[in-house]
Amino acid sequence: MAFQKVCSKDDVWEGEMKAFTVDGTDIVVVHAPGGELRAIQSICPHQEVELADGTLEGAVLTCRMHLWQFDVLTGKGVNPDHAELALYPIKIEGDDIYVDVVGIEPKFSHA
Repeated sequence: MAFQKVCSKDDVWEGEMKAFTVDGTDIVVVHAPGGELRAIQSICPHQEVELADGTLEGAVLTCRMHLWQFDVLTGKGVNPDHAELALYPIKIEGDDIYVDVVGIEPKFSHA
């Protein structure tokens, strides 16, 4: 694994999400309620809209374009349930957030 430092915990507060680029791959770091941190693909698998422009309510991310919803903790689609987001391995060292994007491709579902 090739973890790269993306940001610090102070850059993404609980209940927020922020877009970053790691080794040429666009990701979104999500700080879900309860302190869970996740790194997900940055584009909606439906119409390739930036997910960081959507809304986060609890652990559910809603795309702003067509309101597709995803559980950011699992990457699974909430509505529609056949959709899915790529999750990238994440680790925390002190206050720093590291993500590994090697070998993981974004998922698409143009239903």
